[in-house]
Amino acid sequence: MPLPFLTADRAFGAAADHSDDVALPFDDHDQWRRPYRPGPWRVGTAALLLLLASFILLAAVIIAVAGAVPGGIACLGLGLAVIAGALRLLRVGTWVSRHGVRRVGFLRTHTVPWRRTAAVRTVQQPVRWLGLPRTVQGEALVLLQQNGEQLAPLLTDHNADFLARHEAFDRAADTIEAWNAEYARR
Repeated sequence: MPLPFLTADRAFGAAADHSDDVALPFDDHDQWRRPYRPGPWRVGTAALLLLLASFILLAAVIIAVAGAVPGGIACLGLGLAVIAGALRLLRVGTWVSRHGVRRVGFLRTHTVPWRRTAAVRTVQQPVRWLGLPRTVQGEALVLLQQNGEQLAPLLTDHNADFLARHEAFDRAADTIEAWNAEYARR
């Protein structure tokens, strides 16, 4: 039994017998998009944070019903902050569009237009393991700007998206390098 709504290999509403040359709904180069899927470490951490938030919100309801409304409001605020943090964690990564490359961090976002990039390449260097202070030898996709400045790595093979997924790192790095090759010279 085919379940076309569970796959992303064809456009929405397309029948199974249509050709595969139909553009996917997200195939708009003017929209910011992540050229890879979030990794299991990132998704798992966000899921655990959302589970924690559900318990905090349940506690807020119990505290408020018990009569301590200020405590319930404080728990509600904490639960909403945990939810916001989990959603932001899912947004972290490298995003590309026709306009440039965007490195989204947990607290800060940095965008570089393609016309200001000199090179995007994969290098061997010490990288942070899952974003923690511990460093290991690994690969990183770095962006060099025309003024000689090098940003923090766009991707590493030991971050929450690519730990133990080296093939996915290679595909994502190749995709971002291809975006740079296509749009940097315009």
